[in-house]
Amino acid sequence: MSLPVEIVFGVYLGVITGIVPALVAGALGFVFKYVTDVTIPGLGVVVLSLAIAGVNGGLLALNDETIRSSERAPAILTAIVVVLMISLYAHAQGDRLGASAPKRISLKQLRDRTLSTDVIELVGGRGRVSVEVAGEVTDIEGYPPLPADTRAAILDGDWTFPADLPLAELEDRFAERLRTEFDLADVSVRIDEQARATVSAAPPTGALSKRVPAGKRAVSVSALVPTGIARGDVVRVITPDIDVEGAVIAAQSSGKPEPGAGAASTVVPPAGDDADLEDFRTDGGETDAPSPPAATAPTTTGGEGRVTLAVDRSEATDLLRADRGRVLVLSRGTRREYELTALLRRAGKRFRKVTVAAGGPLDGHTIGEAEVREAYDVAVLAARHDSWRVAPDGTQPLSAGDDLFVVGSRDALDRFAEVAA
Repeated sequence: MSLPVEIVFGVYLGVITGIVPALVAGALGFVFKYVTDVTIPGLGVVVLSLAIAGVNGGLLALNDETIRSSERAPAILTAIVVVLMISLYAHAQGDRLGASAPKRISLKQLRDRTLSTDVIELVGGRGRVSVEVAGEVTDIEGYPPLPADTRAAILDGDWTFPADLPLAELEDRFAERLRTEFDLADVSVRIDEQARATVSAAPPTGALSKRVPAGKRAVSVSALVPTGIARGDVVRVITPDIDVEGAVIAAQSSGKPEPGAGAASTVVPPAGDDADLEDFRTDGGETDAPSPPAATAPTTTGGEGRVTLAVDRSEATDLLRADRGRVLVLSRGTRREYELTALLRRAGKRFRKVTVAAGGPLDGHTIGEAEVREAYDVAVLAARHDSWRVAPDGTQPLSAGDDLFVVGSRDALDRFAEVAA
């Protein structure tokens, strides 16, 4: 056949073969542009079109002996070019249509799963949801097992959140709350549309390196340890060559505990293994975290032992050369705010910062008009309207955006926060 006839035959074969690839390329171009606002690269369209044409059987016809002969090479090349041109044109049209169509759905909306309406409760005019931990709290691979009391606290906890959050953000908030309240090393949360949560958690890590401030070094030294030293005390270690002052981050002594006094139960590990010294545990949770059972803070009981200090880098080398030192405890005075916190905890109270919500029961009223103490069983310690005011009286005005520090039981604070914030 002559060349013009071969080219016409190639165009005919290309049109027939390229119909399905063109439809697929156009549809994909529209969907990708409409949903993700992303354009498929031209090379991807070429590869996809040839693959679809081959699967569809159009290009398989090129294997026919009557077509695959050397005289039909112009027809084969023309058919392939026509398939690619039709596919690229259809993709361009689909992409343009996807860009101009009104956006009613996006990739972000597809990812933002929401709660089912039957699990949402209206509290104080606002939607709230109580997340229930379903099943057992599992461990995270690579971490020690979670203590049984922590598992029980997570399972039995009252976890309430705003209901207008996407599930992805709700999972992040729940995970952060668990991490904060229980000082967890790691936590993973998955919540379904029925507000049922699957939780995996890792226990707190008590590594010594986490307690060493930036720019400091932890050094242990043998000494006659005074009775009553606790983590955080400031001591001075005196050796024949150096006089070093630093904060205690761990301590151990060999004396016998007095009745009713907390005592360190650590054993000094072999020399050079100071990083494994166990420390004294204190309540370092958030202001509204659950309190441990009341107990005397662990302290040294006196006698031969070791203290681990956080000291400057320049002093650490000299202190490491000392075989033994003398320990003097320095006065740090009294922190009244810590005494207040301790008294509140002993009385079963907590304090929390709450921001007044717009349109809520506090917005536009005074503390007296809202009857904060009578209605919610909490007391306002301080309020910021135009400026901070400590121990405000009933005439203190409140409006949206004002900050309050309130004190009460944990349940009362939760109820107040649900309504006011």
